[in-house]
Amino acid sequence: METSVDRVAQPWGGRTPYERHRPWPVRVDSFLAAGVAPEAVQRWVRAASVLHSDGDAMDVAVVDGRMVGVRGRAGDRVNHGRLGPKDLFGWQAGSSPDRLTRPLVRRDGQLAECDWDTAMGAVVARSRELLARHGPEAIGFYTSGQLYLEEYYTLAVLARAGVGTYHLDGNTRLCTSTAAEALKQSFGCDGQPGSYDDIDHADAIAFFGHNIAESQPVQWMRVLDRLEGGSPPRLLCVDPRPTPVARGSAVHLAPRLGTNVALLNALLNEIIRTDRVDHDYVAARTVGFDALAARVRNCTPRWAADVCGVPAARIEEAAELLGDAEALLSTVLQGVYQSHQATAAAVQINNLHLIRGMLGRPGAGVLQMNGQPTAQNTRECGADGDLPGFRNWQNERHVADLARVWNVAPEAIPHDGPPTHAMEMFRLAEQGTIRMLWISGTNPAVSLPELSRIRSVLSREDLFVVVQDLFPTESARLADVVLPAATWGEKTGVFTNADRTVHLSEKAVEPPGEARPDLDVFLDYAARMDFRDKEGGPLVTWHDAESAFEAWKRCSAGRPCDYTSLTYAKLRGDGGIQWPCDDRAPEGTARLYAAGFDWARPDSCESYGKDLATGEADDEAGYRLLNPHGKAMIKSAAYQPPAEEPDEEYPFQLTTGRTLYHFHTRTKTARAPQLDAAAPDVWVEASVHDAAALGLDEGDVVEVRTPRGAVRGRLRVTDIRRGLLFLPFHYGYWDTKDGDAPGDGTPGRAANELTATVWDPVSHQPLFKTAAAALRLVERADGHCAPAPTTTASAPARPGTVPPTRGGADARAAQDTG
Repeated sequence: METSVDRVAQPWGGRTPYERHRPWPVRVDSFLAAGVAPEAVQRWVRAASVLHSDGDAMDVAVVDGRMVGVRGRAGDRVNHGRLGPKDLFGWQAGSSPDRLTRPLVRRDGQLAECDWDTAMGAVVARSRELLARHGPEAIGFYTSGQLYLEEYYTLAVLARAGVGTYHLDGNTRLCTSTAAEALKQSFGCDGQPGSYDDIDHADAIAFFGHNIAESQPVQWMRVLDRLEGGSPPRLLCVDPRPTPVARGSAVHLAPRLGTNVALLNALLNEIIRTDRVDHDYVAARTVGFDALAARVRNCTPRWAADVCGVPAARIEEAAELLGDAEALLSTVLQGVYQSHQATAAAVQINNLHLIRGMLGRPGAGVLQMNGQPTAQNTRECGADGDLPGFRNWQNERHVADLARVWNVAPEAIPHDGPPTHAMEMFRLAEQGTIRMLWISGTNPAVSLPELSRIRSVLSREDLFVVVQDLFPTESARLADVVLPAATWGEKTGVFTNADRTVHLSEKAVEPPGEARPDLDVFLDYAARMDFRDKEGGPLVTWHDAESAFEAWKRCSAGRPCDYTSLTYAKLRGDGGIQWPCDDRAPEGTARLYAAGFDWARPDSCESYGKDLATGEADDEAGYRLLNPHGKAMIKSAAYQPPAEEPDEEYPFQLTTGRTLYHFHTRTKTARAPQLDAAAPDVWVEASVHDAAALGLDEGDVVEVRTPRGAVRGRLRVTDIRRGLLFLPFHYGYWDTKDGDAPGDGTPGRAANELTATVWDPVSHQPLFKTAAAALRLVERADGHCAPAPTTTASAPARPGTVPPTRGGADARAAQDTG
């Protein structure tokens, strides 16, 4: 049956209930541009979602060389035909009239159009000059979580073995570096243990700092369908905001910011105290349980209640839900990753699963989630501060093996110390050590913390900035060279989502003007720089996406993320395939660690581990002593209070985050009219109690201030935790009247004007959820409402007091349940 639904007003569409252990029913969602009938579509071209990490498979509709819509793919294991609002409407950004179509170079202080030879000539000339005068440490590369696997791998090869720099990282540092680090700390290696299919089998699902309803809406549809079917799972939500997940949960815990470790230690204490531990599993497959039990012995629910501001009885109820589950699935995202003690907290969630034996079987798994569509590829390919193929930079045998694949000497791959993380790269640029920074597919002038500092760094006269992007972003405005890139649907390559599902996304239309695929840009740079292997041949031997993929397969062979049995032809089948996919598992692997933790063995592991409090790296000898036989590692952590706590001047805690209808800095979603209209400008959320205490009401213009700066927006009064303020981080300045960021002391629009330059000591992920803040009235609402959606965690505390969020006729999408 086909129906039409306003997918802004009803972002998760209609329900298709199903029972536990049954397959999720198909529902095909589609949206075509006004005036385009389905029979008018000339071609449907395969793709996967680019505006979140879910990996929703879809087909792009093409008419006369133009994208005109999308349709979910019914046979795919990830989404069974469903699409979220960003999937349905976000594709329209590609045809925006302000796309970059020609390269730009800065002349006499202004960016001016030029040809590709001029632009690439400037980049190559500066690269050669810096290598000759200062060496490879003068050049850094800062990339994205939205390029394709083939592009990341090419960038990793040319940066590591061509330029020879330590300085390569992705903006995945901001969203999922803690996920990778927590997996390495517990299992010795990156790689998602669980599967989205575990939603079909779990009898309990815990969401730790993960507003799945807004960040991965299609998987929330799956949860909603389970909740309406037979034997529904019980849900636990840990989140200080009243998210849709919180409203649908049996137990909702809303802790104070920065207290995740205290809460998790109390949950572990209660599970151990009540002997809900799988002792046989712990003894056979783990090390470290006794130390954990000793660490959390005094972390009672009553103790945690005082620290976290959550009733002890609710903590006990949550521990009972976790401890009594037959099949427990946990998911984790930014509420953990961007908070105080990020890695330590994420590891404790792994510990919950290890002491309960909840890994490697249907319904029992953990998903340390990603935030971007190809964040997993950034990590696999070594474009995120690690070596490709999850190799260990401290293990000389791993470095030698990578050198063999690249046909270079091991010493050509920098590995005397750890690769440089993004926050350190910007510090080195600030100090003048990095003198060229190539930014591809990301917008640090809005997304990084303490934006006044970032603008100052990118504006330095001694820093040569290259920006490779689709639009004239805030970062592009500060660049010396701007390279116009092709986007999703305009190029071919592979995506790997958060549960290791690999999809092929194929070129549907030509890019506008002279815009080029990122792969072509990197290949051009490698050729112009004449990078060579140890025998004098070209370092980069491939020439297009498919040959780059084949090269990557050789690099992945025998590694945890083995792609060797995948081909483009195989990926043109009905659905995505989960790695590892090799001779032993030619159709892919649903779950990791069903039979043990082989990649935790000392000779195989990606990391020898770190101290969870200091981030100090362990060495091989210490790792062999701790884990000689390659078991899962139970690592404990003591709670430490956050460094920046509220005080008299800044009495609130401030958290930042995402909303359902936007992605990152809105460079794409704000150019899709349905998405932009649903959340057109920044807003501030405060609790009913705090708004009343300050005499504030819905729609008032308020100012949020921290020691770094100030932001103004209209107020939305919600059921958020008392003492907490929320700002969405998506909004920058490109679509304001003059497009300029604020000067010193002037209130801005971007949430990261307020955030601090601090990061987790283990994962080096910036902590966007730790600031102390003040709130004051600027002017009364005068009949205006906050531009916040009513369908999400931003719903008003008093329903009916503001107009509901609707999309109208332009947001109606078809959904077909067969």
